[in-house]
Amino acid sequence: MAYTSPDVWTWDKENGGAFASTNRPIAGPTHDKILPVGPSPLQLYTLHTPNGVKVTILLEELLAQDLPAQYDAWKIDIGKGDQFGSGFTDINPNSKIPALMDRSGAKPQRVFESGAILLYLAEKFGAFLPKGGPERTEALSWLFWQMGSAPFVGGGFGHFYVYAPEKFEYPINRYAMETKRQLDVLDRRLGENAFIAGPDYTIADMAIWPWYGRLALSEIYGNAGHFLDTKSYRHLLAWAERLAARPAVQKGISVPLAAI
Repeated sequence: MAYTSPDVWTWDKENGGAFASTNRPIAGPTHDKILPVGPSPLQLYTLHTPNGVKVTILLEELLAQDLPAQYDAWKIDIGKGDQFGSGFTDINPNSKIPALMDRSGAKPQRVFESGAILLYLAEKFGAFLPKGGPERTEALSWLFWQMGSAPFVGGGFGHFYVYAPEKFEYPINRYAMETKRQLDVLDRRLGENAFIAGPDYTIADMAIWPWYGRLALSEIYGNAGHFLDTKSYRHLLAWAERLAARPAVQKGISVPLAAI
């Protein structure tokens, strides 16, 4: 049935679909809830989503290099609305995971948005990001490519293919086409370079892999890998498999699942 939009949109709380009980058109907290704080200098509030595991992968890679990146990970259950608790909105006014509190200095520092957290930690520990020059610019370009592109995969393709209350041909085709275009961008890039930003492993890889690497490996959105024929992107798939074999990546995936 064709949709006719009203003159002014109003919020229908019963619109169905996954996360319908927590999504809302206003910001700010819905309830008071103090966040837990552990003994480590870094406090991470996260979940096992693609955005959530980016940061734990980086933290585990830093620890694997014997850098002092000790952290405590705490689960924010977005299905239950934990992201709208007052303690969490104090760290991230946008109510999205992950969020980080760095308590290693004289004054705690909040950091929100996954790309910003990756950049903050890479600069703090001097690792996985070139210090300057064209190499740094290239890495940052690909980091922000992910930030701008992945919403078409998650909020677009993933939502209409998996989470929407009904399946409709137009949005699935629209976002499947865009997702495949992005997969082709990465496949072409990785056909010329060992890693996303060039010859070295950087935070650009850590940002992109949880979305596109795991999609290529058919680890997210059910049978979406088969539906999108991700095996045909052989350079992307080879890169995805190499990163999946890294012990820090494996631990980075498991930590949010086991978060307290």
